[in-house]
Amino acid sequence: MIALQSENISLALPRADLSAKQRNEMFELLAQHFDGVTRAQFERDLGEKNWVILLTRGDRLVGFSTLLAYESVFDGQTFSVIYSGDTIVAPEAWGTTALSRAWIACVRQLREHFPRGKYYWLLLTSGFRTYRFLPVFWREFYPRFDVATPVNQKHLLDQLAHGRFGEQYNSEKGIVRFTQPQRLRSGLDAVPTGRSADPHVAFFLKQNSGHVLGDELVCLTELADDNLTPAGKRMIQTHTNEFQSCHC
Repeated sequence: MIALQSENISLALPRADLSAKQRNEMFELLAQHFDGVTRAQFERDLGEKNWVILLTRGDRLVGFSTLLAYESVFDGQTFSVIYSGDTIVAPEAWGTTALSRAWIACVRQLREHFPRGKYYWLLLTSGFRTYRFLPVFWREFYPRFDVATPVNQKHLLDQLAHGRFGEQYNSEKGIVRFTQPQRLRSGLDAVPTGRSADPHVAFFLKQNSGHVLGDELVCLTELADDNLTPAGKRMIQTHTNEFQSCHC
């Protein structure tokens, strides 16, 4: 478990340790910001994960992310995967880095429990803000605007996506279209003026043109220290004590 003190507090804990109150707050927050959310669907998704990161402000939940850590095999080699499930941060907390710090801290500590092979992050995103997390903290990730996805990374991404989402995954487009998609509510899905000038944002909007309908772009990056950007390295160096206190 990890708790980061600031105006916002982030807490990472095993999914099994969630209280009924916390589960209710997570569902309510998701339903406030997405159309198409049902309690049954939320519980199914949560039940597939083994870690949860909560972001609170005072006594209110203002964000969370769910994680599944597991092993897989590609080309005869065992490797480890972090898959991100439901993730939401309320607009009032968009400026905070607390959730990002807790996410990186927890993922680094989970590596101790999943040490075999390379370590990858499988990310689905229907929002440009989540996609923008990749170039901020990671040097190489796919897909991206400035380089084609290497063949071996595309095959790995396809294998992981097909394995998790079956026919809901379109390999040609790199998109998952769920049978029951969750769509950001009107207003929250808008791209602020000027943001589309960012080449990463422009690429996301082009690559995932159905994001307003709940389409999810499948992304992959290696979770390795030598793949961190300077911003990623600064976050780790600045918050070393927080990482060490994460008992994931």
